[in-house]
Amino acid sequence: MEKFTKLSGIAAPMPIRNVDTDMIIPKQFLKTIKRTGLGKNLFDEMRYTQDGKEIPDFVLNKPQYRQAKILVAGENFGCGSSREHAPWALLDFGIRCVIAPSFADIFYNNCFKNGILPIKLPKEDVDKLMDDAERGANAIVSIDLEAQEIRGPDGGVVKFDVDSFRKHCLLNGLDDIGLTLQKKPSIDSFETKNQHSQPWLW
Repeated sequence: MEKFTKLSGIAAPMPIRNVDTDMIIPKQFLKTIKRTGLGKNLFDEMRYTQDGKEIPDFVLNKPQYRQAKILVAGENFGCGSSREHAPWALLDFGIRCVIAPSFADIFYNNCFKNGILPIKLPKEDVDKLMDDAERGANAIVSIDLEAQEIRGPDGGVVKFDVDSFRKHCLLNGLDDIGLTLQKKPSIDSFETKNQHSQPWLW
């Protein structure tokens, strides 16, 4: 998993409540088990017409937001079914951070496991960042995970909370497999001893 330390990029505004995982990545794209290639179908039903043409008014189709790295969203982002393809699609598009007043629990947890930083903030702070994001290409927002700070385009700073263990995992690029591999010497030692003490199992 790619480390998340500092991020600076364009923030895209999506002031919609209850964006569910089927909106993020519709069910017809869940056949793959690969984590790549889903970015083109992110928010598919909002981005494209039924014949596959881009909808110009959708935020991520606008030229100034095509390279967005941050999404500023409404309450209860990521609700609905517990599909891990949702953070995969966001990440494949280039979104590394989602800021919202609240998240669905499963989606929130899946973000951390896939290298995305979900930030919960009071609604008034989200509204301010939403206003900043409306500036388009000038809406450069910087996020410092170590300091737990968001710096807006005018230099204003917003502090945020994050669980210390999840912070450690993001800073060091550790997903569940990475965490297990940190114990590799102990695992190898156990297996060597076990081979000698219970050879019939091997």
